[in-house]
Amino acid sequence: MGARRAEPVRTCVGCRARVARSDLMRTVAVGGELRPDVRRCMPGRGAHLHPDLACLDLAERRRAFLRALRVAGPLGLEHVRAHLVQQRTAGEQR
Repeated sequence: MGARRAEPVRTCVGCRARVARSDLMRTVAVGGELRPDVRRCMPGRGAHLHPDLACLDLAERRRAFLRALRVAGPLGLEHVRAHLVQQRTAGEQR
């Protein structure tokens, strides 16, 4: 029998739950804006988040993105919020 590889574990910056990396969405700060990194290949420090608007709101209230990404100043969350809404509506149409 082959050896099973352990899947990487990451922490959601919103709810602080430790889960498999595949269950979270990676985000990256690009020019003062937070962007979803769907393919997980964008350069720079990333912060992981459940693909859920509640976790996004919680992370925003806790200023978790600023700490996790080590950036100063406000980050625009519009791109991530739009991505999550799009994913949710696509899931409802199935």
